[in-house]
Amino acid sequence: MTEKSPGGALRKRELSQEKMSEPLFHSCAPRLFYVRTFGCQMNEYDSLQVRRQLAALGYESVDDMARADVIFLNTCSVRDKAEQKVHSFLGSLRKLKEANPQLKIIAGGCVAQQLGKKLLARFAHLDMVVGTRAVNSIGQLLQQVEKSGGRAAFLHDAGITGTGSGCFEIAPQPGVTAPLTIMQGCNNHCAYCIVPAVRGAERSRRPEEILEEIELLEGSGVKEVLLLGQNVNSYGAGLGEKISFAGLLRRIVSESGLLRIRFTTSHPKDLTEELMLCFAELAPLCKHLHLPVQAGSDRVLSRMNRRYSAGQYLEKVRELRRICPEIALTSDVIVGFPGETEEDFRDTMELIEEVRFDNLFSFRYSDRPNTRATAFEDKVDEKISARRLAELQGRQAEIALGKNLAEAGSIREVLVEGPSKASNGQVSGRTSQNRIVNFEAPLSSTGKIVAVKITHAYLHSMVGEAIVG
Repeated sequence: MTEKSPGGALRKRELSQEKMSEPLFHSCAPRLFYVRTFGCQMNEYDSLQVRRQLAALGYESVDDMARADVIFLNTCSVRDKAEQKVHSFLGSLRKLKEANPQLKIIAGGCVAQQLGKKLLARFAHLDMVVGTRAVNSIGQLLQQVEKSGGRAAFLHDAGITGTGSGCFEIAPQPGVTAPLTIMQGCNNHCAYCIVPAVRGAERSRRPEEILEEIELLEGSGVKEVLLLGQNVNSYGAGLGEKISFAGLLRRIVSESGLLRIRFTTSHPKDLTEELMLCFAELAPLCKHLHLPVQAGSDRVLSRMNRRYSAGQYLEKVRELRRICPEIALTSDVIVGFPGETEEDFRDTMELIEEVRFDNLFSFRYSDRPNTRATAFEDKVDEKISARRLAELQGRQAEIALGKNLAEAGSIREVLVEGPSKASNGQVSGRTSQNRIVNFEAPLSSTGKIVAVKITHAYLHSMVGEAIVG
């Protein structure tokens, strides 16, 4: 970890924070806010930034939305089911608005970016719509709406000055692990994916910003960061300096004191040998890679516009395992993509058998607006898609359980994240391979890496014994 002089970057951030922290309201009773997040880890990160901004303006977070003065809903539109949950939740807020007309309801994220003013038209009790590129200015935008008393949609850059997301200007909440967005947007335009339409083109944050935020996170007790981006493998495009994602990882390792680093998501076509070598050469980099394959059929992959073949994917997996034999692999699969035949599905099942993923996130295809696949006419019958998905998930559960059972008797280093969710006096943490382990240890071990012998294994977690001495 490099030292910072008293007059350096951190002091500038502290001064900026003092300026931004002037409360928006000066009444005796604090204003309260509630945040609900739908969807992916990047949305979780964005919600954390919203929490920080509102806290800097004098708001206090509450778990009961009925008490809130501001409700922020961070939405996801990657899949139809997620979007429908958003609409249902927004509809349920009408009664709260009727009971408290001063309540401000804000919709942010991908559905907000996608529908914009249509959301305001559909939900008369909705006060603000904030798109993906304006969410980092939520504090200032809320002030505008509070002063005007009207309703508004902010779908693009709100013109707020600052570099990147600016989130490192506000003291982060303490915790053992923390997400950190290093880039936004995507240039790949897969046929089924709405991300380019709602997140825009790829935009990378400067390495210096990322390192400053990591320094603040470490200062609050964070030991592990999860680097986020729609395609972190292409990090660096558009920056004034020449730096790859592997180069960024090496800088983070050399200039920080983090115990662990994780990242997601990676596009297989951009997985380079330079990045693969990082898993073997950088000790803090966890031995886990999420590498979405989506399908095992070359014909389907081509229609998806994934720009790699099943053979190329398998070759990268083999090379990765040669370089780092202990690496755990997880992936995404879409079942029932338009035109998928039984033979195509069998190709996917064969790929799963060959790779033997540690975990798999699988879904039935659903049309998303502004994507090419929506116009494909050869849709797969829902009953067929459901049957294929059940078969795939059943087989993957067997593979995952077998991999966990094989861990019994092994000794793994576990970063303790806190008490076990089972509330049985145990603590819980993750191995480098991202497996959850519960074991008996004092709560004071939180934030430390503990050697644990695995004694029992289940589908979604394992149990172990801490090795003393």
